[in-house]
Amino acid sequence: MKLDYKNIHTLGELKAAGYQTKSVKDELRDNLIIKIKKGEDAFPGVWGYEDSVIPELERAILSRHNINLLGLRGQAKTRLAHLMVNLLDEYIPVVEGSEINDDPMKPMSRYAMELIKEKGDDTAITWMHKDERFAEKLATPDVTVADLIGDVDPIKAANLKLSYADDRVIHFGMIPRANRCIFVINELPDLQARIQVSLFNILEEGDIQIRGFKLRLPLDIQFVFTANPEDYTNRGSIVTPLKDRIGSQILTHYPDDVETARKITEQEAKLDSRQTDAVYVPDLAKDLLEQIIFEARESEYVDAKSGVSARTSITAFENLLSTAERRSLLNGGNHTMVRLSDFLGIIPSITGKIELVYEGEQEGADGVAAILIDDAVKTLFPTYFPKINKLERKDEETVYDELLHWFFQGEGFELMDDFTDEEYKRALDSIPALNQLLKEHQPDYDAKDAYFLKELLLWGLVSYKKLNKQRFTDGFEFKDLYSSFLKGI
Repeated sequence: MKLDYKNIHTLGELKAAGYQTKSVKDELRDNLIIKIKKGEDAFPGVWGYEDSVIPELERAILSRHNINLLGLRGQAKTRLAHLMVNLLDEYIPVVEGSEINDDPMKPMSRYAMELIKEKGDDTAITWMHKDERFAEKLATPDVTVADLIGDVDPIKAANLKLSYADDRVIHFGMIPRANRCIFVINELPDLQARIQVSLFNILEEGDIQIRGFKLRLPLDIQFVFTANPEDYTNRGSIVTPLKDRIGSQILTHYPDDVETARKITEQEAKLDSRQTDAVYVPDLAKDLLEQIIFEARESEYVDAKSGVSARTSITAFENLLSTAERRSLLNGGNHTMVRLSDFLGIIPSITGKIELVYEGEQEGADGVAAILIDDAVKTLFPTYFPKINKLERKDEETVYDELLHWFFQGEGFELMDDFTDEEYKRALDSIPALNQLLKEHQPDYDAKDAYFLKELLLWGLVSYKKLNKQRFTDGFEFKDLYSSFLKGI
């Protein structure tokens, strides 16, 4: 029912308009049904969950369940909870001055009931927008029952000259103040067990107890909890009776493919428009960036239980553009393109976001990040160029022989970090066999992407141990694996 909330200011006007009370769970359910029937996306901007998490979440909402989103870090758990706000009614009426958002048609607090008893249909009401109906609390070991449920307020008792036996001395906590709202508790296992116990009655019976006061407050709240499986061993767990009271537990996951991961990164990256205008990023570079994160999730050096957050690729993408932009600024240019060597600039975005196992600690965070970049190059290489077999027959000819021979005869090839775009292109164009391989195996490539492909070809040959790559302070040198050894004999 659509109400003219701008012209309804009293309880009497609300009754005359035919307002019907609806619980927050029914609001979510009814508005979700409308969206499903219209074929609209109830959770826009969340990619990769279309056939897994979102159907389960929609079923939980249709069932009016409280929900626990269980998954590793950076899997959009909190974002999903935030997006549930879009399924609430645009506005709801509230008794003016109520601490716990009393419904004028069904008041529950002493304040609201006494006010309506005194003023009747003249009781003033206000309208609460759906954006105000979201509350969240990050669970930490120092959270108390008073924070969540409430406590006796001695200052209020003194100011109002009330006895501690009077329930008006109660100061309500975050949960009662979130009545008729969506309330999210993030990282639930971090909440101490005794604090989790305080949620039992709220979830099941709806009443709360504060310092001996048993208040029958049928709170109307949609609870959403988030939890990380890692926390079950590292910092705590969800107590079994609380899990039993949560209607649906939904497992989240990372994107299944590079294309989905790219959508998330491009959507979430906070980029300056001047930066995106000045720096061209080949599609291959975007794929390579996401592949690095996929490699990290499978790496023997990275703790799989900890996960690799989607935020890793987002901040890495931001750093990648900044690396290219900085080089262009130093060279006095206005435009540039991302190079494969620019990927060294994303290492600080990776090292702080991955948890290493013992073997990874031995390699060092920077070393592991460099390995991940090389592994990603090796994975993508066969998509663009003929596969290099691990075992080859002696004297077997390959499409790379001419290029490898060029390196064998030469003294090496350098790509410096501070090369201008013209110097960079000139250097890569100086290798005839490189140009020929591109013409033969990537005839339809975009001309703007040619130089990134050439770099990928060189890095790929290094990853397959056909060439040698050395890092200097300000650039890379590519050489034949054995030429320096043979020439020294």
